[in-house]
Amino acid sequence: MEKDKFDYYIKTEKSSWEVVIGLEVHAQVISNSKLFSGSSTKFGSEPNSQVSLVDSAFPGMLPVINQFCIEQAVKTGLGLNAKINLFSVFDRKNYFYADLPAGYQISQYKNPIVGEGEVTLDMPYGSKKIGIERLHLEQDAGKSIHDLSPDHTFVDLNRSGVALMEIVSKPDLRSPSEVNSYVKKLRTIMRYLGTCDGNMQEGSLRADVNVSVRKKGEKKFGTRCEIKNVNSIKFMEMAIDSEAKRQIELLESGKSIEQETRLFDTKNNETRSMRSKEEAHDYRYFPDPDLLPLEIKQSFIDSIKKKLPELPDEKKDRFIKKFKLTPYEANVLVSEVDISKYFEDVIKNSDIKLAKNWIIVELFAVLNKKNLNISKSPVSPKNLASLINTISSGEISGKIAKKVFEIMVETGDEPKKIIKEKGLKQQSDPKELEKIIVKVLEKNLDKVSEYKSGKVKLFGFFVGEVMKATSGKGNPKLVNDILKEKLK
Repeated sequence: MEKDKFDYYIKTEKSSWEVVIGLEVHAQVISNSKLFSGSSTKFGSEPNSQVSLVDSAFPGMLPVINQFCIEQAVKTGLGLNAKINLFSVFDRKNYFYADLPAGYQISQYKNPIVGEGEVTLDMPYGSKKIGIERLHLEQDAGKSIHDLSPDHTFVDLNRSGVALMEIVSKPDLRSPSEVNSYVKKLRTIMRYLGTCDGNMQEGSLRADVNVSVRKKGEKKFGTRCEIKNVNSIKFMEMAIDSEAKRQIELLESGKSIEQETRLFDTKNNETRSMRSKEEAHDYRYFPDPDLLPLEIKQSFIDSIKKKLPELPDEKKDRFIKKFKLTPYEANVLVSEVDISKYFEDVIKNSDIKLAKNWIIVELFAVLNKKNLNISKSPVSPKNLASLINTISSGEISGKIAKKVFEIMVETGDEPKKIIKEKGLKQQSDPKELEKIIVKVLEKNLDKVSEYKSGKVKLFGFFVGEVMKATSGKGNPKLVNDILKEKLK
């Protein structure tokens, strides 16, 4: 099977197929307490140590809604350019799991808190808008643990009742790379807003991935299958690719696709059947009798809107206009709120062009190697700005700056201190450089003759010899200028 570079049509000997993808992203709300109880949401606590009588569905307990979680959902909806519904309803979604003590989940169905919106993706083939169908609030289930005993399953209810935002996309995604970009964009927006930390390794962001295929040019959607609870972007991409190929092979062999829920086996890189796909009526939704409909005033929404921070798309436009960055550079520097803050801290007192290059190339290489976020950078914004200024002033060359930077990474020291202690200051005295250049030329009279007879490429040889003689500390501009003059 072949894939077109950008369109991701999967080509077989028989036909060309388009993949249609929709995502249901489950984002854990940043809140100190749960959606309907006062229990803590702290990650990594002892099992079953953060469970109230409400979370464990003790008879007679009544849920009380957490207003802060409502604010977080509204804030996220505004960040997704979505309609905020003034009237919404909490429903009971009925199903049985060992880690769902009540036998139902409090969620939202026909009347969610947030309606339609959209996000814009920056793809190599241009920008693309992805529609948001809805965002609704619901409580998380507990966690079943199967690997502590060969004969028993254990249940941890710490996660039970934690507030989740389920963000449902329209079926507008067409490739694994678009899904990658979409999930990262959602995560970036929520991190800017402070509504979800997006830590997939802790389970605070995961997704159900709906996949169907249709022949290129067809308008009607194919039968979709849902891949449940995928907790990494890489696995989402792999699962989509695997599931699309499975469906195509079935259809091309004359079989049909059954609508079902599947799991992704990461070891074997394949999806496998979990259960037939439920429809809404299977859950027997009905309004929760213990919770009144949620009515929000427009003034409440307006007050939240006034406090919204500058979001990634707005920041990107500002960076391009104000700092003359390319769209690629701006995208990289706004991809995380901490990265954009670091960049702006550096350029307060240093050259913008040098700053963006040092951050994107040198600093990111170090952070990737050490597996660090920029908030844990061993080089502070202040010290990087200082290093850039030593280059701008001619105190050291760009080559020496890389040596200084390596020491800064290991020690955290200021660049000026390193330059002084290691004797790395650039040689910028014209008279001293002239003496060194004269000696280099006298040692290489044959090369001088060749240069004067037309072999101008030898100029690079002379520059190299002078830099060797200065241990790499000669001011490159001065070296070039004096050499040109002497070779005349």
